Amino acid sequence: MAVTHVFQRATVTRIVKETADAYTFVLAPHEGTFPYRAGQYSTFQVHVDGEELYRSYSMSSAPETDTELMTTVKRVPGGKVSNWLLDNLAEGDELTMTRAAGTFCLDSSDSPLLGFSGGSGITPILSLAKSALATTDRTVRLLCADRDASAAIFDDALSELAARYPGRLSVQRHRDAENGLLDAAAVTAFVGADTGADCYLCGPEGFMAVVRQAWPGPGRLFVEDFDTGGAAAEIPTAAPAAAGTAAEVSGTVTIHLGRKKESVPRVAGETLLESARRAGLTPPFSCEAGNCGTCIAHISEGSAKMIANTALDDDEVADGYILTCQAVPEGGSITVHYE
Repeated sequence: MAVTHVFQRATVTRIVKETADAYTFVLAPHEGTFPYRAGQYSTFQVHVDGEELYRSYSMSSAPETDTELMTTVKRVPGGKVSNWLLDNLAEGDELTMTRAAGTFCLDSSDSPLLGFSGGSGITPILSLAKSALATTDRTVRLLCADRDASAAIFDDALSELAARYPGRLSVQRHRDAENGLLDAAAVTAFVGADTGADCYLCGPEGFMAVVRQAWPGPGRLFVEDFDTGGAAAEIPTAAPAAAGTAAEVSGTVTIHLGRKKESVPRVAGETLLESARRAGLTPPFSCEAGNCGTCIAHISEGSAKMIANTALDDDEVADGYILTCQAVPEGGSITVHYE
């Protein structure tokens, strides 16, 4: 069985310069139809200086309103992938990406929708706003925090959207350079009487911490908490475990990755991704939360139980596919093959 979320190719048909350091890449997946929901993301595989890297970026398009698939990437200090994409990618180039993943999506509700975005966190928030306005009668209010006006992504797009939906969409902009960093009082004032609203939050860690602490409830708070700048934490290949640091159990873990094959003794409670790193391999991964599908592999011998899984459906699991970041062998030896 060929699972549809194993990496596929897409051509960059257009590049839109949103700000000096944020570009929107318009993509044409080679497999044609690309199912996704507003607020979801894909994981991209790139090679930078001989190193294979994986990063997740949200869609800025919405399937209900856009005929093209779009993802928006912002340059961040030390961001190997985001900076490489902005500096090197050109129209006509190809990218490798997974199918859409993530649960930062609209829920069935008629409550008002409040969106809190910091910097490039506006990317999935814009997607959600487009979808909500096009498919429901909900009111949508956005609080968008940016360093200054020049750093504000989608300023024109949001103004156009507000003009298209008068009385239903309003956008409040916060400029750090003019007003200082967003504080709890500003969050409380923005929420106002909409304490029962569905709130969607995405942005830098400090920004999200302020909103979380100040959010009054009792409505629902949805948080997209992977690094929206794309500079996901680099996790180095683990060195072999020292003797006595973990309990070995019977059996071995055998990993096939490309042309490499490595086997290590099984360690109680260790995921297959951790075993692969312990074996000296550098397998693909991204979210390490069971959401994106980047680390998928197929079991040819043995069995494993996943701690969490929002990327694979029941048929795929039944066919032996697992997320190695979440899969712990159930007993004996196990053999897995990365696609």
